[in-house]
Amino acid sequence: MQPLNRPYKFIGCEIVYREACLLAARSPRRIDVEFLRKGLHDLETADMNAKIQATIDAVDASVGYEAILLGYARCNDGLAGVTARDIPLVIPKAHDCITFFFGGRGPYQQYFDNHPGTYFLTSGWSERNNYDDKNYAQPAYGQTGVMGKIGLAEPYEQMVAKYGKENADYIMSTLGDWRKHYTRLLYLDMGACDESAFIEAAQGEAREHNWHFERRSGDWTLLEKLFAGHWDDDFVIVQPGQKIVPLNNDQVLAAE
Repeated sequence: MQPLNRPYKFIGCEIVYREACLLAARSPRRIDVEFLRKGLHDLETADMNAKIQATIDAVDASVGYEAILLGYARCNDGLAGVTARDIPLVIPKAHDCITFFFGGRGPYQQYFDNHPGTYFLTSGWSERNNYDDKNYAQPAYGQTGVMGKIGLAEPYEQMVAKYGKENADYIMSTLGDWRKHYTRLLYLDMGACDESAFIEAAQGEAREHNWHFERRSGDWTLLEKLFAGHWDDDFVIVQPGQKIVPLNNDQVLAAE
């Protein structure tokens, strides 16, 4: 009997939960998956970085993992300085997680350039993005997020009580209403499940904000290559002792 391939460990944002679980289940290789809360993106860079590093450091090296696959992009620069300990890290070269659903940074960049002002949704973004006032201020692991630290996580009524109505209205109109920057909504349908309910909800959100709605089939290429071990120029491999370095060019990330 041929020996089995050594296993992989996947650590990623929960927005790729369905896709990662499906790929792990289909793989002939054992892939152990672990997800961190989507709200990690809303923390300050140092807090996001520390949580990802701590999760990597907690991986049991005695299992014999060949690599740790990171389901993160250069979101909030939360990967900057993250270090490989005993096990190599493999990271997609991506500016943000939406790249995963376009199949690579090239197709995503092309769409982004041709359709500015687009708000993107997937099944993961839809079902893992529901926060009330409390966890909007503390979006992950009890830590205060960026919006909480600058006072924008408070309900409008509390802002009025604290700052007065005129000042509260000004804060909301200039800083609080992120939706005003968008004119369209793109739902990326990966087909990991029946996504009709997510699509219907996305259409409703687009109507509510008077945005143009588009549904597009997602592209599995980048995620499939990550889970299959086909790590070409779309990935950076961080050897033990090296750290992740952000780049200000189309390579996005490097190891040093």
